[in-house]
Amino acid sequence: MSADIYWLCDYRGDDGAEGEIDLVTAVDVAIRDLHEILSCWGSEAARQRAEECETMLRRAFSGCVIGQSELR
Repeated sequence: MSADIYWLCDYRGDDGAEGEIDLVTAVDVAIRDLHEILSCWGSEAARQRAEECETMLRRAFSGCVIGQSELR
């Protein structure tokens, strides 16, 4: 059995903007991010992580929507 290992920081914020991320991976990363955000709710770190998570999800969603429109 083998598995791909995804580092969450590879998909957050602008650092990973040049890399593509599929929607399923983005949702998986976001679920883990939200777990971490809830553990330090109210802190500056949680706010920053939430913003990075939102950016990642928007990028993945846009890539998915653009990809689907190119198929038509």
